[in-house]
Amino acid sequence: MYADDYLRPWYDAVVDLVPGYEPFDAHTHIGSNDPDGYRSSADELLGALAEIGSRAAVFPMHEPDGYPPANDHVIEQARESDGTLVAFCRLDPHAADPAGEAERCLDAGARGIKLHPRAERFRLEEPETEPIFAVANERRVPVLVHAGRGIPALGRDAVELSERFPDARIILAHAAVCDLAWIWREAASHPNLFFDTAWWNATDLLTLCALVPPGQIVWGSDAPYGTPLQSTLLGFRAALQAGVAPEAVAVIGGEQMRRLCDGEEPLDLGPAPGREVVPSDLLLGRVSSYLQTAVGRMLLREDADEYLALTRLACDVGDDASEAPACRSVLALLDRFDHYLEDQPEELAKEGARRFPGLHLVVTAATVALTPDVALPPDPEPVAAGERSA
Repeated sequence: MYADDYLRPWYDAVVDLVPGYEPFDAHTHIGSNDPDGYRSSADELLGALAEIGSRAAVFPMHEPDGYPPANDHVIEQARESDGTLVAFCRLDPHAADPAGEAERCLDAGARGIKLHPRAERFRLEEPETEPIFAVANERRVPVLVHAGRGIPALGRDAVELSERFPDARIILAHAAVCDLAWIWREAASHPNLFFDTAWWNATDLLTLCALVPPGQIVWGSDAPYGTPLQSTLLGFRAALQAGVAPEAVAVIGGEQMRRLCDGEEPLDLGPAPGREVVPSDLLLGRVSSYLQTAVGRMLLREDADEYLALTRLACDVGDDASEAPACRSVLALLDRFDHYLEDQPEELAKEGARRFPGLHLVVTAATVALTPDVALPPDPEPVAAGERSA
């Protein structure tokens, strides 16, 4: 997991605006065989959740050899977690009798289903998916579907499935970025269609929170690809900047996902705020654009130094400018990024081949630049040597 303590001041500042919420992460994984090189044990996940006192829905990472043993492992780990983990079974529609595997896992204690069209190479329109959604409809359980990068659009199939199976709660992961350009128009008329916030791009998260009814958004971290603490920080800042009321943000952060997993009726939190409530600032837009370019280069494992340098120059707006508080916060995050790279050479040497060192800090800086109206910590100093917790 990333070093969350670098981000703790920003997390504390935003969570103070949403009192009384009980976190429930909609999107986490455990496993050790994913071809992408990421790994997470149940203990590692529980440690990350403990940073913010959260529960979580959990499902297997990609298992090229099939899911029944991995599903059994997730169910057992959830059983041993005293309610912190809620098991979802992962299914490959092309495997033998996926609906039967869903029923077996739900009978054994799973509370939902995970489908990943990219990893398992299928489309929602394929006939093999229908029996899975029929089981979800009968059992009234959520089906979380990868709807991020690396796949063709799947939104029209998801809308059709939500109409055919009204008691299945379909959660489109990663802010449904593959279809977000239009699917927000369908959300209000399809109340069993939900969207999780397990995504890193602040513009996408602002779009989601402004255009989709808040009762159809659930917070997710995508752990171990993100962390519960950082994803809360990103999702809550986007929601508050988009005009979602703090009480509704609390439901997004946990209560709605708990209700879905427990088979209860979801809460209706009213209409989406609308795009008109999201302000635009040219100077902060420059800051965010350079940071987003840096993030893109980091994801490609390319040098982002020039764009981080341009970000620092773009933050030189003057002490009296209205943008100055956000810019000072961005600069503090970039200082912490530099310190992060200097502070843990052994960890970075071990994980750098599959991770993107410091990405969490740059992503957060880009989000701060686009959410200037949300509370910030009092100009934090860079973390001092030896200050960071283990």
